[in-house]
Amino acid sequence: MDCLFNKSFEKTMKGFHKLLLVTPLLITAQTSFADWIKDSVSKNESKTIQIRHYIHEHPELGNMEFNTSKLVQNELKSYGIEVRKGFAKTGVIGILKGDLPGPVMALRADMDALPIEEKTNLSYASKVKAQYQGELQPVMHACGHDAHTAMLLGAAKILAENKNRFAGTVVFVFQPSEEGAADLAGFSQGDQIGSRKMITDGALKKPEPEVMFGIHVVSGIPSGSIFYKDEAMLNSADEFRIKLTGQQVHASMPWAGRDPIVASAAIINNIQTMISRRSDLTKGMAVITVGHISGGTAANIIPKEVDMEGTIRTNNEDIRQNILQQLPEMVTHTALANNVKAEIELSPYAPVTYNNKMLTQLILPTLENTVGKNNLHRMETNASASDDFAHYGKLMPSLYISLGATPKNQDMSKAAPNHSPEFIVDDATLKTGVESHIRFVMDYPAIASQVQKAWRDDKK
Repeated sequence: MDCLFNKSFEKTMKGFHKLLLVTPLLITAQTSFADWIKDSVSKNESKTIQIRHYIHEHPELGNMEFNTSKLVQNELKSYGIEVRKGFAKTGVIGILKGDLPGPVMALRADMDALPIEEKTNLSYASKVKAQYQGELQPVMHACGHDAHTAMLLGAAKILAENKNRFAGTVVFVFQPSEEGAADLAGFSQGDQIGSRKMITDGALKKPEPEVMFGIHVVSGIPSGSIFYKDEAMLNSADEFRIKLTGQQVHASMPWAGRDPIVASAAIINNIQTMISRRSDLTKGMAVITVGHISGGTAANIIPKEVDMEGTIRTNNEDIRQNILQQLPEMVTHTALANNVKAEIELSPYAPVTYNNKMLTQLILPTLENTVGKNNLHRMETNASASDDFAHYGKLMPSLYISLGATPKNQDMSKAAPNHSPEFIVDDATLKTGVESHIRFVMDYPAIASQVQKAWRDDKK
């Protein structure tokens, strides 16, 4: 996952950090909170932590989560939950029916790690190395997917022990390759991994859920807190690759060749007009970045080829589609104007992650019951990060929330961000995630009809 949340939360967190100076962030001890859910979560906390530590110490890259997948399958079976596999290579689906009739609800966790060398000095730190796109690389759970997997397993265990308490059916979605695939150097529109592959492989059929919930841990926010936002929650993310082909020639006589380096400079400049002149910025924001350019071997040679790679990000789906449609034409024509040939490949990763407005509004009491009013925060703007969870939201109403993952006594501004080799998840975060999953299942049936009506009305 593209998961560097810290900068995105900066505006919201300014006021929150002021709060830290004047009052301790403690979960409100209200009598109503002392229910069976909190009791069950507390009793199972050590087990959840144990699972998370094991997964953290044994991370696996995208499309390679074979042992993590087996662990998930074995745990679910031990809880008496029906297990299905064969989705997206290593994906796992668990199905649990409550004793009471009700809607089909899905809870999602991603399982993959990142090609990063861990430098946390934790007793359970990863020492694993694995093949990543043809090269041996250190591997680390640097974005909290170990926590996501453990939290969902913790919720599955408790719900399985309390089938008589909830209405409907729960689909536990353990998804691979949210961060990309270790065995694919890149993927075009025709290749599918992660959530898209889970969907096309039929993971969400028989039964078909009507709602999806997702949770992500975020560094720089105190554990025991939840951040949410209705509508756009995360940016979209797409990649592009451009190959420019000219004619190699001596640097002293460029007129005798065709210069792809000059063409690349023109393309970079013109790409920015996709935002400033071709995007309706009253709808949202967008940024296009060229992050990699390579070409040439010596100062006195104009090369034949230049390769470019970059990303497209926006918080509005109309803007995204406009850029994806018009970018190839702009690149091709700019290249022709510079007398070189351009080949462009688009690799769509994730659309904008939208939180269904009605679902978000009606589920707020659930979130407040989980962490208390003082620890529930609405984000002022969406995060700039992206997640392929967004593909689920195209099929059904969905909600994606962020959990604080940094110990409360730590300086939040100095916490290592997601995707850092020093990234750490506070174990106390796990119980918040487990409880959130359980309360989603317990509370959604009561609001299901309103959410589904609003969803249908929006689609008209």
